[in-house]
Amino acid sequence: MPDNKEESFQSEVLATEQSNEINDLTNKIEYEEGNDLVEEKKPAENSDEAEADESREDNSETENEESKYSPANDNTDESVQADDITDESEQDADNMDEEKDNSDDEQKIERKKTTDKNDPETTSTLEKINDYLVKFQRIPSAEKLFFVQHLGVMVKAGISLSKSLQTLAEQTNNKRFKKILIDVSKRVEEGHTLAESLEVYHKIFTDLFINMISAGEVSGKLEEVLKQLYLQMKKDHELVSKIRSAMIYPSVILFAMGGIGTGMMIFIVPKIIDIFRGVNMELPLMTKILIAVSDAITNHGLIFGGVLLAIVIAFYRALKTYSGLYYWQWLILKSPVIGPIIKKVNLARFARTMSSLLKTDIKIVESFQITANTLGNLHYKKSLQIAADKIKKGEQIHEVLVNYPNLYSHVILQMINVGEETGELDSILDELAGFYEDEVKTIMETLPSIIEPLLILVLGVAIGGMAVAIIQPMYALTQAF
Repeated sequence: MPDNKEESFQSEVLATEQSNEINDLTNKIEYEEGNDLVEEKKPAENSDEAEADESREDNSETENEESKYSPANDNTDESVQADDITDESEQDADNMDEEKDNSDDEQKIERKKTTDKNDPETTSTLEKINDYLVKFQRIPSAEKLFFVQHLGVMVKAGISLSKSLQTLAEQTNNKRFKKILIDVSKRVEEGHTLAESLEVYHKIFTDLFINMISAGEVSGKLEEVLKQLYLQMKKDHELVSKIRSAMIYPSVILFAMGGIGTGMMIFIVPKIIDIFRGVNMELPLMTKILIAVSDAITNHGLIFGGVLLAIVIAFYRALKTYSGLYYWQWLILKSPVIGPIIKKVNLARFARTMSSLLKTDIKIVESFQITANTLGNLHYKKSLQIAADKIKKGEQIHEVLVNYPNLYSHVILQMINVGEETGELDSILDELAGFYEDEVKTIMETLPSIIEPLLILVLGVAIGGMAVAIIQPMYALTQAF
């Protein structure tokens, strides 16, 4: 019996296990089918459950982390952690102090800059220095040409004078000229004429410039006058530029010759001349002159330089006087090469200026006076001033100028006579100006080729003289031995 009970008990246990397995399998299948159905119908709920699972995991991790710092942890870990926190707080405090100091320094610098800018004394001092330096700034002819040309275009377009002057002041890069144009614009706005406003700056704008502007304003032909004035200034600028460019080459050559000659006298000639000092013989005249010049430069260089500087200063001061400049220009006019060029330059300026003034309906006597002030040569200036006085008394122009045959050629006098008889004097003078300007241009282009052989000749004579002064006593020594 007991055996039967035991077997029946084991069979019941086995049946129970099998039924449990079957139930588990059934539940598993139903659970999987239910999940598939939920995923198909409610995909959003899965995401919410996933987020809930993640939050539960995060909470569990947080709880684990908190558990590490629970009172159950070791005392040593707590002390280490406290020290780390203290160090970090101290470091943060130091960083905050440094940032505060830096911000304070920056604020001080900004306040100082603001104070300097707002300080009226500093601002006024800087403005005074700037205004003082601007006074010495040169206004080139190109700036004036730009001003006259564009002012004529703006007047032709119907823009007011004040607005035109303000626009041109903004366009120029020359600070002094900009300041002048702004002041002229303000004067025009106040009711002054353009000529009156420009007359304040008579050192910048010549008498020719101001008088032509005045004539244009009176006659209502300011646009035509500005055009004529632009042509006048352009031709004059081209003439001066040609002369300056032609003089660059000879100036460089002469400067180089002077420098090389001085260097030879200081460094080379004394070493060669030392050979002749110990020889008891009569030296040639050229050698004595060379030795004297070399000794003067070498041993008395300061005195020699001082004397040369004094001569240059005396010559410069003499040219500043009327009599000194008058006689120097007379000498230049009488020179064989430069004289004819100077005459043609002055005749071209005379004809161009007179033609421009007569075309603007300025009176003949006033035109002569203005032209006299525009010419730099005192002889031509004096002749035109005398001519203005005689023309005022009723004499003809060619009858007055015939008294100066060294200044005005017979051809010019004949053409002026024709212009007076026909009433086309301005056109005749314009043609004369173009003729002489072309001649001066041609001469200036060929001047370097004319001066070059002269410079080579002078250089050859100087080098040849030095060579003779050195070789001649050496030849005498060889003959003695």
